[in-house]
Amino acid sequence: MSLPRSTSTSLRSIRNVIARSQIRTFTSRPSSSSLQLFNASFLTLPVSRAFLVRPIRRALYSTTTTTTTTTSHQAPNLSAVPPSGDEEMAEPTGLIAKSGIELLTFGTPNGYKASILLEELKEAYGKDYTWQSINIMKNTQKEPWFVAAGANGRIPAIVDHDRGGFAVFEGLAILGYLTRRYDPDHKVSFPVDSNEYDEAETWMAWQHGGLGPMQGQANNFLRFAKEKIPYGIQRYVGETERLYGVLNERLATRDYVVGGKFSIADISLLGWVNGSRMAGIVLEEQFPNIQAWLERCLARPAVQKGFSVPNPSSFANAVVRKAIETDPEKKKAAEETAALIKDAKEKYGYKYASP
Repeated sequence: MSLPRSTSTSLRSIRNVIARSQIRTFTSRPSSSSLQLFNASFLTLPVSRAFLVRPIRRALYSTTTTTTTTTSHQAPNLSAVPPSGDEEMAEPTGLIAKSGIELLTFGTPNGYKASILLEELKEAYGKDYTWQSINIMKNTQKEPWFVAAGANGRIPAIVDHDRGGFAVFEGLAILGYLTRRYDPDHKVSFPVDSNEYDEAETWMAWQHGGLGPMQGQANNFLRFAKEKIPYGIQRYVGETERLYGVLNERLATRDYVVGGKFSIADISLLGWVNGSRMAGIVLEEQFPNIQAWLERCLARPAVQKGFSVPNPSSFANAVVRKAIETDPEKKKAAEETAALIKDAKEKYGYKYASP
């Protein structure tokens, strides 16, 4: 049973002294022991929302449907990895850096946008940054100190202590802000008066308003909804496929989305594309150009480091694929999910077409 918000807030205040155990800097990484992947058969449907409540965290993504309620206001994200073990980690209670960029984030597709870019800037210019893990399952992103930086109560958000504590929220805005201010040589961006700048903005807007939201809805209807609604499944999985078709065509004759180089146009997509299997999309089989692009991006050291802040996702495509290949139960669950999508499409006469 989850604690009332007021009680949780009081406990966090009492534990303020130990809250700094959650503080991370660019040189600090969580241990792999906290990332034991697939310790429950999460691919089995229906997926429970029970993981939002700490006492039943060990039943993460079990096959048992629960009626447990929660006070969380941020939709659960399939790329978020809660802490393992039985002890509750203390949450941050405020900003802790005095200079540089401070990133407030969690292991979600949007959260990885900021951490990957910050790692790229660190590699290119030696720009250090500080980060704190904001567990959205504990509603830390609703605390007043966080909302002061991210008015929408969502991660990621950044605070630029070198510019008087200037705060930016939303992944799209963060990518633009950081490159305008801290990428003078346009290592991962483009000059503002270039055609590539406008192209990058176009594709980033396409991701922000299209691929991200549609894939997020596909995840929810396919994985979270207690009632498996065929219309919702075929509508959002189908639309996500359509959008992936657009990207696959874009990458048919180029290595990266814009300008012949890795840029923020690619970064904006990486977190979502790297979790496509959770939306029922198998890149190797359906969109080979995107798979080849993803492999190129994942080969970059800064991308790998960015995907480890605050921790690697247990829903990354490679992890899911390995689990299916090595665990008969997960393979069976994946086959059942594929059949569910197929039946939903047939019921409503869905036919793939893109664009």
